Amino acid sequence: MKFTIEATDPKSKARAGLVKTDHGDIETPIFMPVGTAGSVKAVHQRELTYDVKAQIILGNTYHLYLRPGLDVLEKAGGLHKFNGWSRPILTDSGGYQVFSLSGTRKIAEEGVMFKSHIDGSKHHFSPENVMDIQRTIGADIIMAFDECTPYPCEYNYAEKSMHMTHRWLKRCIERFDTTEGKYGYSQTLFPIVQGSVYKDLRKQSAEFIASCGRDGNAIGGLSVGEPAEMMYEMTELVTDILPTDKPRYLMGVGTPANILEGIALGVDMFDCVMPTRNARNGMLFTSEGIMNMRNEKWKDDFSPIDPNINSYVSTFYSKAYLRHLTVSKEILAAQIASIHNLSFYLWLVGQAREKIQTGEFATWKDMMVKKVSTRL
Repeated sequence: MKFTIEATDPKSKARAGLVKTDHGDIETPIFMPVGTAGSVKAVHQRELTYDVKAQIILGNTYHLYLRPGLDVLEKAGGLHKFNGWSRPILTDSGGYQVFSLSGTRKIAEEGVMFKSHIDGSKHHFSPENVMDIQRTIGADIIMAFDECTPYPCEYNYAEKSMHMTHRWLKRCIERFDTTEGKYGYSQTLFPIVQGSVYKDLRKQSAEFIASCGRDGNAIGGLSVGEPAEMMYEMTELVTDILPTDKPRYLMGVGTPANILEGIALGVDMFDCVMPTRNARNGMLFTSEGIMNMRNEKWKDDFSPIDPNINSYVSTFYSKAYLRHLTVSKEILAAQIASIHNLSFYLWLVGQAREKIQTGEFATWKDMMVKKVSTRL
Protein backbone atom coordinates (compact mmCIF):
# COMPACT_ATOMS: atom_id res chain seq x y z
CA MET A 1 0.00 0.00 0.00
CA LYS A 2 1.22 3.49 -0.86
CA PHE A 3 -0.13 6.85 0.34
CA THR A 4 0.51 10.18 -1.35
CA ILE A 5 -0.66 13.59 -0.15
CA GLU A 6 -1.84 15.61 -3.14
CA ALA A 7 -3.02 18.83 -1.47
CA THR A 8 -3.33 20.46 1.94
CA ASP A 9 -5.72 23.17 3.13
CA PRO A 10 -3.98 26.42 4.14
CA LYS A 11 -6.37 27.20 7.02
CA SER A 12 -6.80 23.76 8.59
CA LYS A 13 -5.04 20.41 8.88
CA ALA A 14 -7.16 18.87 6.13
CA ARG A 15 -5.40 17.06 3.32
CA ALA A 16 -6.36 15.32 0.09
CA GLY A 17 -4.48 12.13 -0.67
CA LEU A 18 -4.38 8.91 -2.65
CA VAL A 19 -4.08 5.40 -1.21
CA LYS A 20 -2.92 2.78 -3.71
CA THR A 21 -3.83 -0.87 -3.10
CA ASP A 22 -3.80 -3.99 -5.25
CA HIS A 23 -7.60 -3.70 -5.57
CA GLY A 24 -7.54 -0.07 -6.72
CA ASP A 25 -6.98 3.49 -5.60
CA ILE A 26 -8.77 5.28 -2.76
CA GLU A 27 -9.10 9.07 -2.92
CA THR A 28 -8.98 10.63 0.54
CA PRO A 29 -10.65 11.91 2.60
CA ILE A 30 -12.91 8.88 2.24
CA PHE A 31 -15.93 7.34 3.93
CA MET A 32 -16.14 3.54 4.01
CA PRO A 33 -19.62 1.96 4.00
CA VAL A 34 -19.92 -0.74 6.64
CA GLY A 35 -20.62 -4.24 5.34
CA THR A 36 -20.48 -6.02 8.69
CA ALA A 37 -21.22 -9.56 7.50
CA GLY A 38 -19.88 -9.10 3.99
CA SER A 39 -22.90 -7.08 2.90
CA VAL A 40 -23.77 -3.39 3.15
CA LYS A 41 -27.36 -3.79 4.31
CA ALA A 42 -29.99 -3.35 1.57
CA VAL A 43 -27.41 -2.34 -1.06
CA HIS A 44 -26.20 -4.39 -4.05
CA GLN A 45 -22.51 -4.30 -4.98
CA ARG A 46 -23.49 -2.75 -8.33
CA GLU A 47 -25.28 0.08 -6.51
CA LEU A 48 -22.30 0.54 -4.21
CA THR A 49 -20.05 0.86 -7.24
CA TYR A 50 -22.09 2.96 -9.66
CA ASP A 51 -24.63 4.83 -7.54
CA VAL A 52 -22.97 5.28 -4.15
CA LYS A 53 -19.52 5.40 -5.79
CA ALA A 54 -17.90 3.70 -2.80
CA GLN A 55 -14.15 3.18 -3.16
CA ILE A 56 -13.64 0.86 -0.18
CA ILE A 57 -15.98 -1.03 2.14
CA LEU A 58 -15.55 -2.45 5.63
CA GLY A 59 -16.17 -5.99 6.87
CA ASN A 60 -16.06 -7.30 10.44
CA THR A 61 -13.77 -10.11 11.52
CA TYR A 62 -15.98 -11.24 14.42
CA HIS A 63 -19.12 -11.60 12.32
CA LEU A 64 -17.41 -13.13 9.26
CA TYR A 65 -15.53 -15.59 11.47
CA LEU A 66 -18.85 -16.83 12.90
CA ARG A 67 -20.80 -16.65 9.63
CA PRO A 68 -20.16 -17.85 6.95
CA GLY A 69 -16.94 -19.05 8.62
CA LEU A 70 -13.34 -19.25 7.48
CA ASP A 71 -13.75 -22.53 5.61
CA VAL A 72 -16.35 -21.05 3.28
CA LEU A 73 -14.39 -17.83 2.77
CA GLU A 74 -11.17 -19.67 1.95
CA LYS A 75 -12.91 -22.01 -0.49
CA ALA A 76 -14.45 -18.96 -2.18
CA GLY A 77 -11.02 -17.36 -2.61
CA GLY A 78 -11.52 -14.66 0.03
CA LEU A 79 -14.19 -12.08 0.75
CA HIS A 80 -13.70 -10.23 -2.56
CA LYS A 81 -14.61 -13.34 -4.53
CA PHE A 82 -17.32 -14.38 -2.07
CA ASN A 83 -19.31 -11.13 -2.17
CA GLY A 84 -18.33 -9.91 -5.63
CA TRP A 85 -16.76 -6.64 -4.49
CA SER A 86 -13.67 -5.98 -6.60
CA ARG A 87 -12.44 -2.82 -4.87
CA PRO A 88 -10.51 -2.50 -1.59
CA ILE A 89 -11.83 -3.94 1.69
CA LEU A 90 -10.83 -3.12 5.27
CA THR A 91 -11.61 -5.49 8.13
CA ASP A 92 -12.19 -4.44 11.74
CA SER A 93 -10.31 -6.87 13.99
CA GLY A 94 -13.18 -7.60 16.35
CA GLY A 95 -11.85 -5.28 19.05
CA TYR A 96 -15.06 -3.27 19.02
CA GLN A 97 -17.07 -6.43 19.65
CA VAL A 98 -14.85 -7.01 22.69
CA PHE A 99 -16.26 -3.68 23.89
CA SER A 100 -19.87 -4.13 22.76
CA LEU A 101 -20.31 -7.76 23.89
CA SER A 102 -19.16 -7.02 27.43
CA GLY A 103 -21.72 -9.38 28.96
CA THR A 104 -20.45 -12.43 27.09
CA ARG A 105 -16.66 -12.10 27.07
CA LYS A 106 -13.62 -12.42 29.31
CA ILE A 107 -10.43 -10.47 28.61
CA ALA A 108 -7.00 -11.82 29.57
CA GLU A 109 -3.41 -11.20 28.48
CA GLU A 110 -3.58 -14.11 26.06
CA GLY A 111 -6.68 -12.77 24.34
CA VAL A 112 -10.46 -12.73 24.66
CA MET A 113 -12.85 -15.59 25.32
CA PHE A 114 -16.35 -14.81 24.12
CA LYS A 115 -19.70 -16.43 23.46
CA SER A 116 -21.25 -16.32 20.00
CA HIS A 117 -24.32 -14.09 19.84
CA ILE A 118 -25.74 -16.66 17.39
CA ASP A 119 -25.67 -19.92 19.35
CA GLY A 120 -23.78 -19.27 22.59
CA SER A 121 -20.75 -21.32 21.52
CA LYS A 122 -17.41 -20.30 23.04
CA HIS A 123 -14.56 -18.87 20.96
CA HIS A 124 -11.15 -17.36 21.60
CA PHE A 125 -9.53 -14.40 19.84
CA SER A 126 -5.82 -13.70 20.31
CA PRO A 127 -3.60 -11.21 18.48
CA GLU A 128 -2.12 -14.12 16.52
CA ASN A 129 -5.30 -15.84 15.39
CA VAL A 130 -6.98 -12.52 14.58
CA MET A 131 -4.13 -11.88 12.12
CA ASP A 132 -4.64 -15.37 10.68
CA ILE A 133 -8.40 -14.87 10.42
CA GLN A 134 -8.01 -11.56 8.59
CA ARG A 135 -5.43 -13.15 6.28
CA THR A 136 -8.09 -15.74 5.40
CA ILE A 137 -10.83 -13.15 4.95
CA GLY A 138 -8.45 -11.43 2.56
CA ALA A 139 -8.96 -7.73 3.29
CA ASP A 140 -6.55 -5.21 1.79
CA ILE A 141 -6.24 -3.37 5.12
CA ILE A 142 -6.46 -5.35 8.36
CA MET A 143 -6.67 -3.95 11.86
CA ALA A 144 -4.61 -4.83 14.90
CA PHE A 145 -6.42 -6.56 17.77
CA ASP A 146 -7.16 -4.04 20.53
CA GLU A 147 -9.48 -3.37 23.42
CA CYS A 148 -11.92 -0.51 22.93
CA THR A 149 -12.57 0.98 26.37
CA PRO A 150 -16.04 2.30 27.25
CA TYR A 151 -16.98 5.85 28.20
CA PRO A 152 -16.83 6.80 30.98
CA CYS A 153 -13.77 4.79 31.92
CA GLU A 154 -11.60 5.03 35.05
CA TYR A 155 -8.04 6.24 34.42
CA ASN A 156 -6.41 3.13 35.87
CA TYR A 157 -8.46 0.82 33.68
CA ALA A 158 -7.79 2.94 30.58
CA GLU A 159 -4.05 2.85 31.31
CA LYS A 160 -3.94 -0.90 31.84
CA SER A 161 -6.05 -1.49 28.73
CA MET A 162 -3.82 0.75 26.62
CA HIS A 163 -0.66 -1.06 27.67
CA MET A 164 -2.29 -4.42 26.93
CA THR A 165 -3.37 -3.12 23.50
CA HIS A 166 0.27 -2.15 22.88
CA ARG A 167 1.50 -5.60 23.92
CA TRP A 168 -1.12 -7.18 21.70
CA LEU A 169 0.06 -4.95 18.86
CA LYS A 170 3.61 -6.27 19.14
CA ARG A 171 2.21 -9.80 18.82
CA CYS A 172 0.03 -8.77 15.87
CA ILE A 173 3.02 -7.27 14.06
CA GLU A 174 5.18 -10.34 14.67
CA ARG A 175 2.47 -12.68 13.36
CA PHE A 176 1.60 -10.45 10.40
CA ASP A 177 5.22 -9.99 9.37
CA THR A 178 5.95 -13.72 9.50
CA THR A 179 2.91 -14.77 7.43
CA GLU A 180 1.69 -14.11 3.91
CA GLY A 181 -1.65 -13.47 2.26
CA LYS A 182 -3.46 -16.41 0.68
CA TYR A 183 -4.84 -14.95 -2.52
CA GLY A 184 -1.92 -13.41 -4.42
CA TYR A 185 -2.29 -9.75 -3.43
CA SER A 186 -0.73 -7.66 -0.68
CA GLN A 187 -2.30 -6.80 2.67
CA THR A 188 -1.30 -4.14 5.18
CA LEU A 189 -1.74 -3.78 8.95
CA PHE A 190 -2.96 -0.66 10.76
CA PRO A 191 -2.30 -0.29 14.52
CA ILE A 192 -4.89 1.47 16.70
CA VAL A 193 -4.34 4.32 19.16
CA GLN A 194 -6.23 3.93 22.45
CA GLY A 195 -6.15 5.78 25.80
CA SER A 196 -9.80 6.75 26.34
CA VAL A 197 -10.25 10.52 26.92
CA TYR A 198 -7.02 11.04 28.92
CA LYS A 199 -4.53 13.34 27.20
CA ASP A 200 -1.39 11.77 28.63
CA LEU A 201 -2.54 8.27 27.66
CA ARG A 202 -3.55 9.34 24.16
CA LYS A 203 -0.16 11.03 23.70
CA GLN A 204 1.69 7.96 24.96
CA SER A 205 -0.33 5.63 22.75
CA ALA A 206 0.01 7.80 19.65
CA GLU A 207 3.78 7.97 20.13
CA PHE A 208 4.01 4.19 20.50
CA ILE A 209 1.84 3.54 17.44
CA ALA A 210 3.83 6.07 15.40
CA SER A 211 7.06 4.32 16.39
CA CYS A 212 5.82 1.05 14.87
CA GLY A 213 6.23 2.47 11.36
CA ARG A 214 3.26 0.76 9.72
CA ASP A 215 1.66 1.87 6.43
CA GLY A 216 -1.27 3.58 8.15
CA ASN A 217 -2.64 4.24 11.63
CA ALA A 218 -6.05 4.25 13.26
CA ILE A 219 -7.63 6.11 16.17
CA GLY A 220 -9.97 3.93 18.21
CA GLY A 221 -11.95 4.20 21.42
CA LEU A 222 -13.78 7.40 20.44
CA SER A 223 -17.40 7.98 19.44
CA VAL A 224 -18.42 5.65 22.27
CA GLY A 225 -20.55 8.16 24.17
CA GLU A 226 -18.15 10.98 25.01
CA PRO A 227 -19.09 14.59 24.13
CA ALA A 228 -18.23 15.59 20.56
CA GLU A 229 -15.85 18.32 21.69
CA MET A 230 -13.91 15.78 23.74
CA MET A 231 -13.70 13.49 20.70
CA TYR A 232 -12.32 16.36 18.61
CA GLU A 233 -9.80 17.27 21.33
CA MET A 234 -8.48 13.69 21.51
CA THR A 235 -8.42 13.40 17.71
CA GLU A 236 -6.40 16.58 17.28
CA LEU A 237 -3.93 15.54 19.97
CA VAL A 238 -3.37 12.22 18.19
CA THR A 239 -3.20 13.53 14.61
CA ASP A 240 -0.55 16.02 15.71
CA ILE A 241 1.63 13.04 16.73
CA LEU A 242 0.91 10.42 14.06
CA PRO A 243 3.17 10.69 10.98
CA THR A 244 1.90 13.04 8.29
CA ASP A 245 2.91 10.74 5.44
CA LYS A 246 0.63 7.87 6.53
CA PRO A 247 -3.19 7.72 6.27
CA ARG A 248 -5.10 8.28 9.51
CA TYR A 249 -8.33 6.39 10.16
CA LEU A 250 -10.84 7.58 12.80
CA MET A 251 -12.84 4.46 13.59
CA GLY A 252 -16.64 4.45 13.89
CA VAL A 253 -17.18 8.14 13.15
CA GLY A 254 -19.81 9.40 12.59
CA THR A 255 -22.33 12.15 11.79
CA PRO A 256 -21.72 14.35 8.73
CA ALA A 257 -20.58 17.14 11.07
CA ASN A 258 -18.21 14.74 12.90
CA ILE A 259 -16.65 13.75 9.59
CA LEU A 260 -16.15 17.33 8.44
CA GLU A 261 -14.54 18.29 11.75
CA GLY A 262 -12.38 15.15 11.62
CA ILE A 263 -11.17 16.05 8.13
CA ALA A 264 -10.25 19.52 9.40
CA LEU A 265 -8.12 17.85 12.09
CA GLY A 266 -6.16 15.79 9.55
CA VAL A 267 -8.12 12.53 9.42
CA ASP A 268 -8.24 10.71 6.07
CA MET A 269 -10.55 7.71 6.55
CA PHE A 270 -13.90 7.18 8.30
CA ASP A 271 -16.52 4.47 8.74
CA CYS A 272 -19.87 4.33 10.53
CA VAL A 273 -23.12 2.33 10.45
CA MET A 274 -25.10 5.55 10.89
CA PRO A 275 -26.04 6.24 7.23
CA THR A 276 -27.55 2.79 6.71
CA ARG A 277 -28.93 2.25 10.23
CA ASN A 278 -30.64 5.63 10.26
CA ALA A 279 -31.89 5.07 6.73
CA ARG A 280 -33.73 1.95 7.81
CA ASN A 281 -35.44 4.06 10.47
CA GLY A 282 -36.54 6.73 8.00
CA MET A 283 -33.84 9.36 8.69
CA LEU A 284 -32.19 10.92 5.65
CA PHE A 285 -29.04 13.01 5.52
CA THR A 286 -29.10 15.56 2.70
CA SER A 287 -27.05 18.49 1.42
CA GLU A 288 -29.60 20.83 3.05
CA GLY A 289 -30.06 19.04 6.38
CA ILE A 290 -31.68 16.05 8.07
CA MET A 291 -35.14 14.77 7.10
CA ASN A 292 -37.46 12.47 9.05
CA MET A 293 -39.34 10.70 6.26
CA ARG A 294 -42.29 9.89 8.54
CA ASN A 295 -42.99 13.59 8.90
CA GLU A 296 -46.35 14.74 7.48
CA LYS A 297 -44.65 17.70 5.77
CA TRP A 298 -43.24 15.42 3.03
CA LYS A 299 -46.64 13.88 2.18
CA ASP A 300 -47.20 15.99 -0.95
CA ASP A 301 -43.65 17.18 -1.64
CA PHE A 302 -42.95 15.80 -5.08
CA SER A 303 -39.48 17.30 -5.44
CA PRO A 304 -36.46 14.96 -5.66
CA ILE A 305 -34.98 13.62 -2.42
CA ASP A 306 -31.82 15.66 -3.02
CA PRO A 307 -31.05 17.09 -6.47
CA ASN A 308 -27.50 17.99 -5.38
CA ILE A 309 -26.47 14.35 -4.97
CA ASN A 310 -25.39 12.64 -8.17
CA SER A 311 -27.19 9.39 -7.37
CA TYR A 312 -30.04 7.72 -9.23
CA VAL A 313 -32.28 7.32 -6.18
CA SER A 314 -31.59 10.84 -4.89
CA THR A 315 -32.74 12.51 -8.10
CA PHE A 316 -35.33 10.01 -9.41
CA TYR A 317 -37.57 9.42 -6.38
CA SER A 318 -39.61 12.14 -4.70
CA LYS A 319 -39.80 12.92 -1.00
CA ALA A 320 -43.52 12.14 -1.10
CA TYR A 321 -42.97 8.69 -2.59
CA LEU A 322 -40.23 7.82 -0.12
CA ARG A 323 -42.43 8.98 2.76
CA HIS A 324 -45.25 6.76 1.45
CA LEU A 325 -42.92 3.76 1.32
CA THR A 326 -41.55 4.54 4.78
CA VAL A 327 -44.89 4.80 6.57
CA SER A 328 -46.11 1.74 4.63
CA LYS A 329 -43.05 -0.16 5.89
CA GLU A 330 -42.11 -1.23 2.36
CA ILE A 331 -38.69 -2.85 1.97
CA LEU A 332 -37.96 -0.49 -0.92
CA ALA A 333 -37.97 2.44 1.54
CA ALA A 334 -34.93 0.99 3.33
CA GLN A 335 -33.18 0.36 0.03
CA ILE A 336 -33.76 3.86 -1.36
CA ALA A 337 -32.88 5.56 1.92
CA SER A 338 -29.72 3.46 2.42
CA ILE A 339 -28.43 4.14 -1.08
CA HIS A 340 -29.22 7.83 -0.75
CA ASN A 341 -27.55 8.24 2.66
CA LEU A 342 -24.41 6.44 1.52
CA SER A 343 -24.36 8.49 -1.68
CA PHE A 344 -24.63 11.64 0.42
CA TYR A 345 -21.72 10.60 2.66
CA LEU A 346 -19.53 9.85 -0.38
CA TRP A 347 -20.64 13.15 -1.96
CA LEU A 348 -19.73 15.00 1.24
CA VAL A 349 -16.17 13.65 1.46
CA GLY A 350 -15.80 14.17 -2.30
CA GLN A 351 -16.80 17.81 -1.91
CA ALA A 352 -14.36 18.13 1.00
CA ARG A 353 -11.58 16.75 -1.20
CA GLU A 354 -12.36 19.29 -3.94
CA LYS A 355 -12.41 22.17 -1.47
CA ILE A 356 -9.05 21.09 0.00
CA GLN A 357 -7.59 21.07 -3.51
CA THR A 358 -8.86 24.60 -4.19
CA GLY A 359 -7.88 25.95 -0.76
CA GLU A 360 -11.49 26.69 0.23
CA PHE A 361 -12.08 23.88 2.70
CA ALA A 362 -12.04 25.76 6.02
CA THR A 363 -14.69 28.32 5.03
CA TRP A 364 -16.81 25.70 3.25
CA LYS A 365 -16.58 23.32 6.21
CA ASP A 366 -17.95 25.87 8.69
CA MET A 367 -20.90 26.51 6.41
CA MET A 368 -21.58 22.84 5.73
CA VAL A 369 -21.40 21.79 9.40
CA LYS A 370 -24.32 24.11 10.14
CA LYS A 371 -26.25 23.02 7.07
CA VAL A 372 -25.92 19.25 7.45
CA SER A 373 -26.83 19.47 11.16
CA THR A 374 -30.11 21.31 10.51
CA ARG A 375 -33.38 19.43 11.07
CA LEU A 376 -35.65 20.13 8.11
